[in-house]
Amino acid sequence: MNGPQRAHAAEAHGGMGMGKRLDVHACEQFLLHEARLLDEARFDAWLALFTPEATYWVPSEPGQADPLETVSLIYDDRQLLETRVRRLASPRIYSQEPRSRTSRIVTNVTIEDDADPATTLVRSKFVLIEFRRNEQRLFSGTSFHRLTVIGGDVRIVSKRVDLVNCDAPLDGIVVPF
Repeated sequence: MNGPQRAHAAEAHGGMGMGKRLDVHACEQFLLHEARLLDEARFDAWLALFTPEATYWVPSEPGQADPLETVSLIYDDRQLLETRVRRLASPRIYSQEPRSRTSRIVTNVTIEDDADPATTLVRSKFVLIEFRRNEQRLFSGTSFHRLTVIGGDVRIVSKRVDLVNCDAPLDGIVVPF
């Protein structure tokens, strides 16, 4: 069975990967699913994609090597991610009055490293359009997801988002990338 057939068979059985290595197709389908959850503001479902020890990092400098040695735009562990999602769900999140509408494009998905049998490092390019208060903002860059399969379901161990303009003045980032 080749890679796409294996991914299709795994999806037919309710989980991607089924304990086997993730292939590019399965990774791409997962990233598209994540983007859809974010565009539909299904933040609780998005949060459920992360493992308990997950991190979510948006560096503030090109090529930033460490989230702790330099201030980051975002550096959340699972607990901070939960706080972020609760805040986004709150009816009193004034920075989201009115709520943003978003559209994400995910492309150029490649597997960067699968030497560790438990995880797969996936690289992708993205464009995020955010519309709020008659203004449209455009974000783009490269995402790195470290993925694992738990109980037949793909989960995020870590997510790094390298914005093209990470070192530019950015006005109030609220919506996750």
